[in-house]
Amino acid sequence: MAKVNISLDAELVVEVMVLAGVGSPQDAVEAVVRDYIARGHRTEARAGLTEQGLREVDIKPQEPQG
Repeated sequence: MAKVNISLDAELVVEVMVLAGVGSPQDAVEAVVRDYIARGHRTEARAGLTEQGLREVDIKPQEPQG
């Protein structure tokens, strides 16, 4: 797996370490990135279900009004 080196504000990393309950900066950053990706997948799944639900409603014939 390829590795990437970046510079981050130490205070940000320490805050993430405390919030995530991890002991190393590497683990803290990986936790944040993994959480971000998981949230994106959950959002995509919700949006897909919502769009599918709307399509199903549009397919059903409408009852006569009036």
